[in-house]
Amino acid sequence: MVGRLLARGMVAGILAALLSFVFAKVFGEPQVALAIAFEAAQDAAAGAAPEPEIVSRSVQASWGLLTAVLMYGAAYGGIFAIVFAFAYQRLAALSPRSMALLLSGVGFLTFVLIPDLKYPPNPPAVGQEETIGLRTEMYFAMVGLSIAISMISLLVGRALSHVIGYWNAAVCSIVLGLALVAAVQFGLPDINEVPDNFPAVVLWRFREASIGMQIVLWSVLGVVFGALAEKCLPSPNGTVRKAA
Repeated sequence: MVGRLLARGMVAGILAALLSFVFAKVFGEPQVALAIAFEAAQDAAAGAAPEPEIVSRSVQASWGLLTAVLMYGAAYGGIFAIVFAFAYQRLAALSPRSMALLLSGVGFLTFVLIPDLKYPPNPPAVGQEETIGLRTEMYFAMVGLSIAISMISLLVGRALSHVIGYWNAAVCSIVLGLALVAAVQFGLPDINEVPDNFPAVVLWRFREASIGMQIVLWSVLGVVFGALAEKCLPSPNGTVRKAA
């Protein structure tokens, strides 16, 4: 069963990646182009020679972006299927579609929204070369803490559900998660390296496009994988659902 789910997860991930690629081309690439133009103007004003392009901008914005997104989607789809198989055996009360949507929502919160609230993505010309290592370390530390927060909240909610009921346990779990997120956000150092004259609209729209791309990826992954998984999982009477 896991093998069939893994194949369906990769298919769902690739489809989700294709749609997120279209979203990125329409909404994200114009902001990247504006940021690159700003960076080039700043370098020209400072008399700095432009850096040679190892990979041309046209390739980066087309085949390069598509290849990266497809690999990302296939990998996430495969991991998603494995996590789904593990969780579905323990939460059989949920249907495959409901479980897939739940996992996609938790994945988006854990790997995207919570880390991006502290360290949001930045376009070119934002950030200093000497702090790349620090920024990378802080971002992955935030991702790791986000995973820990999600696990703690889910485990506490599951434990409390036997005592105070599912609804009250869910509320307590959410409140605990918000409190832990606030504590982590406050405890980790802030990084603000946006140039004073960088266009605020470009920065805002780039970040909108980045999180919109992730919303498309995770929502399509949950919806499509749930539909595909339902076809190969046993129904309540023990038979396997057949495709219509």
